[in-house]
Amino acid sequence: MSASAAFFDVDETLVGFKSMFRFLAFHLDRRGEAPDTYARLTGELHRAAAEGTARAEVNRRYYRLFAGESAAALAESGRAWFGSELEDAPFLPGPTARFARHLERGDFTVLVSGSFFACLDPIAEHLGANWAFGTRPVIRRGALTGEVVTPMIGAAKGATARAVAAVRGLDRARCTAYGDHASDLDLLGSVGHPVVVGEDPVLSAHALLAHWEQIPGIEAPLREEIRA
Repeated sequence: MSASAAFFDVDETLVGFKSMFRFLAFHLDRRGEAPDTYARLTGELHRAAAEGTARAEVNRRYYRLFAGESAAALAESGRAWFGSELEDAPFLPGPTARFARHLERGDFTVLVSGSFFACLDPIAEHLGANWAFGTRPVIRRGALTGEVVTPMIGAAKGATARAVAAVRGLDRARCTAYGDHASDLDLLGSVGHPVVVGEDPVLSAHALLAHWEQIPGIEAPLREEIRA
């Protein structure tokens, strides 16, 4: 058993986009929805975030969009979606090279994301991650109810890292974590070697004060395009 682990946020840390939204666009198109459906649905989520709705609540609202959908069908759609993303080299070079280095070193690798199985499972399989934890939708009789157990946002990420370390018998002081957003602060603070990806102002301030490592993430023009 490895003595240490590496925890990675996924969206804009390992891949250069927000997987939940890219998957939603793909899935709606695959389902034959009207072209303006994606803009309408995501517009409501973006407005909620702009109005100050908590990130965890916005996460919950996203999953309500899948109420009644088959979990198996979503998993199949996720595999098709990721296959299409691979055509455009979706992984960020620096953090992905770090992931490969942790694998070579024998570290236990864990993805921790607010995204869900349809997006995370194919990414984890492609990278060779040991475990992946995302927001877990409630499933009854094979279909999503639209509710979730707990959004994998903020403090939930740190709690997950601590639980994994306890289950695996790891020394968290020897573990590493990577994140790009202020909501990853609990995850980064749960290990001995936090690494800030990109230039989030909150994380950058912590990195400066606590002497955390900081590595490049998405280039500014691309980040602006993602947020638009």
